[in-house]
Amino acid sequence: MNYSMIRYILCRVLEFEALFLSLPCLVGIIYHEKSAVFFAAVMAACFAVSLIGRRFKPKNKVFYAKEGFVTVSLSWIILSLVGAMPFYLSGEIPSYTDALFETVSGLTTTGATILTDVEVLSRSAQFWRCFTHWIGGMGVLVLIMAVLPLSGSYNMHLLRAESPGPKVGKLVPKVKNTAMILYGIYMGITLAGTISLMLAGLSAYDAVTLAFSSVGTGGFGLLNSSAGSYSVAVQAVLTALMLICGVNFQVFYLLLIRKPKEAFASEEIRYYFIIVLLSAVMITLNTENFFDNIFLGFHHALFQVASVITTTGFSSVDYDKWPEFSKTIMFLLSMLGACAGSTSGGFKISRFIISLRSIKNEISYVIHPRGFKKIYMDGHVVESSVTKSVQVYAMIYIFIFFGSFLVLSLNEFDFTTNMAAVAATFNNVGAGFSLVGPSGNYSIFSGLSKFVLIFDMLVGRLELLPILILLSPGTWKK
Repeated sequence: MNYSMIRYILCRVLEFEALFLSLPCLVGIIYHEKSAVFFAAVMAACFAVSLIGRRFKPKNKVFYAKEGFVTVSLSWIILSLVGAMPFYLSGEIPSYTDALFETVSGLTTTGATILTDVEVLSRSAQFWRCFTHWIGGMGVLVLIMAVLPLSGSYNMHLLRAESPGPKVGKLVPKVKNTAMILYGIYMGITLAGTISLMLAGLSAYDAVTLAFSSVGTGGFGLLNSSAGSYSVAVQAVLTALMLICGVNFQVFYLLLIRKPKEAFASEEIRYYFIIVLLSAVMITLNTENFFDNIFLGFHHALFQVASVITTTGFSSVDYDKWPEFSKTIMFLLSMLGACAGSTSGGFKISRFIISLRSIKNEISYVIHPRGFKKIYMDGHVVESSVTKSVQVYAMIYIFIFFGSFLVLSLNEFDFTTNMAAVAATFNNVGAGFSLVGPSGNYSIFSGLSKFVLIFDMLVGRLELLPILILLSPGTWKK
């Protein structure tokens, strides 16, 4: 284990967190809020620790997969532990456990909250909540790779550990350039979203914060009503941003280099938009008695479908009051998630496609033992290693899901609440059903349950393996 290299990267992470904290600090100064002092104090502490740690540069820069997974896991844990401090020190979230829950929820783009009234928060605290979505959406280590030279080709292990999806590849030969392209696209969409929201009638502050939440597919809002109090125009912009950021970012790169045929040749993209459209139509027909006209019904159905399948978690209406058929569709979409290589959580459509084709092949093999069929996706053979990783992912997913559900049952809440809470946090959706639905929150759970849900959010965002590798005793053996 290359401990010196891990320490060096973690110090870099603290350095970047200090830079991130400077923005809410600036917001606090602009609006004359005392919370700016606490953001500044934590920012200074991060810089100090980073400078001390970076004085001892690693001699050995060799970086393998094990170190990559451990570094990513520790980075997210440190970001969360430090990012929670301004909330706690300022007293805006008096409990450190709750502050940590809120921060992890932000960084993992989950959007689950323990706050009963978000409107009482200072503007700097609200900005930090939404900004954590933007930080976590693409991943802080991807940003570090984009602007800093780390360890040559070895930093592919960092990209692989932090990026969502069954398989991660480089857009261009150099990982550093891939990271720069990804963040360039990410910033471009954020800027376009901010301008669009301002044109739809929002102030600059509201537009920026909501752009962070929607582009990062997180779902933290500035109002207790989430997105329900905004105009149809604002909700339409949010719908577009959520759907766009549920797409694999490689598609945007292919469009930038003028290869539209390759961009939209992906089966996952086609299935993604087909699922969104069909789900919105079915919910519209099923909830026709809930809205004044079918056009408004389709608008809210599409908004909620986009919000749930991209695991953003915004709500324009209280969908927990919808008929059971519509709620079931919503639950299934929250488990499915959007595309690999996007900022969304969930199982991912590509994994679902590979799983279905694996089942089909297995049935075909039983019927025709001598026949051997390969699994294809986008016209290419899916490597056996990818198929195996999807199967392993599914098994681990099931074990963690039901293990968490069992622990939450100790709270004696109803079945739906416990199941929805695990599904919403594990899949990084945020809003669930019943007591954790659009009109509820997670403050009702015990400290133990909150830590279980914190674990679920982290392990869900990091695609299971990085956190499990960190906790494995074999990782630390020589």
